[in-house]
Amino acid sequence: MSTSQDLTIRPVRPEDLPAVSALHRAAFGPGRFARTAYRVREGTPAITPHCRAAMLGTRLVAVLRFTEIRIGGKAGALLLGPVAIDPAVAGKGYGRALIARAIDDARVAGNKLVLLVGDLPYYGRFGFTPVPHGQIALPGPVNPARLLALELVPQALTEFRGVVTADRS
Repeated sequence: MSTSQDLTIRPVRPEDLPAVSALHRAAFGPGRFARTAYRVREGTPAITPHCRAAMLGTRLVAVLRFTEIRIGGKAGALLLGPVAIDPAVAGKGYGRALIARAIDDARVAGNKLVLLVGDLPYYGRFGFTPVPHGQIALPGPVNPARLLALELVPQALTEFRGVVTADRS
């Protein structure tokens, strides 16, 4: 499961948005808008400086969105997701390469914590761990076992408690 030498990971650009939307539709379908994480992202820009695209030549094969969030009013965290992979290239390692690179870039940019709603068996390989029950809440239903965090700075999770909101500053 190696990635191609032709894979380029770069920031998402405005001209990528039609391809990003098509990839989201293909990967998640119309039910994606009902997810709690979409409630956090409502009204935020479609692209942040942290969003990343994986390209094979000129073809978008994977995309990752990061939304700047506050947890209990405290800034310095990102909400990861959605991550979408072109079904035609699933299983080739492009998603893993994209996530790893985006996390590295988020750390370099000075962020302290990454939060996501996802599967521990998949995201655990990147260092994500379950958030202690009741420490962080999203504005809608979430299975507590699927609320995961990655500390980009040691012990960062201990600094964040409360409800997640988009950072609109």
